[in-house]
Amino acid sequence: MNSPLSVLVIEDEVAMRRLLQVTLSHHGYRLLEATTAREGTYIAQRRQPDLVLLDLGLPDASGVEVTDTIRRTSEVPIIVISARDAEDQKISALDAGADDYITKPFAPGELLARMRVAIRRSIRHDHVLPAGAFCVGELAVDFDARRVRVGRREVHLTPTEYKLLGVLIASAGKVVTHRQLLHEVWGPGSVDRVEYLRVFMKQLRSKLESRPGAPEYLLTEPAVGYRLHCPAADE
Repeated sequence: MNSPLSVLVIEDEVAMRRLLQVTLSHHGYRLLEATTAREGTYIAQRRQPDLVLLDLGLPDASGVEVTDTIRRTSEVPIIVISARDAEDQKISALDAGADDYITKPFAPGELLARMRVAIRRSIRHDHVLPAGAFCVGELAVDFDARRVRVGRREVHLTPTEYKLLGVLIASAGKVVTHRQLLHEVWGPGSVDRVEYLRVFMKQLRSKLESRPGAPEYLLTEPAVGYRLHCPAADE
């Protein structure tokens, strides 16, 4: 029999923790719990859960800081749980490497569906990515070593940024629609969430482009999608 998947809940609100305890335990997940950012990052590093549910409003640090800390050593799926008035923080958490967010109050069924998508995406993470190496201009990606460079500078990408870049490289020179990108990177349940793409494309450009406002590699096809500019593929 397979071991139950473990979910780390980093949440200081007692009522929310109880709701998550009942919901997740009933559906066969094994819970790990933390009430502070410090405790949560410690457990994430030591116990290596299969998924993290992270509240943005923690007493000792923001969820954005927790996300950034976890992402330095782990690619575990992170779903942020946020209040309705925390839009800027939700975007910051996605920038820091969170995979998804869900707004309080939420239906347990929606949370469970988001968790299943995040876990499936994590399991199949490498299967949609190219193998070998890719180079265009000063951008070089070694998929076997999972390394990205721009000129002599090595670039750190979050797992979601890396996967988004990989999907674009797999279709280098061709337009990839918003819907295709959302399906490949976030799963079939997120094909209408174009705001995800805007956040992560902005981040990718800030890391890979010398002039993010006038990109050389990651081009926008208005109202359609994005294209990775590749002269060899365009010929």
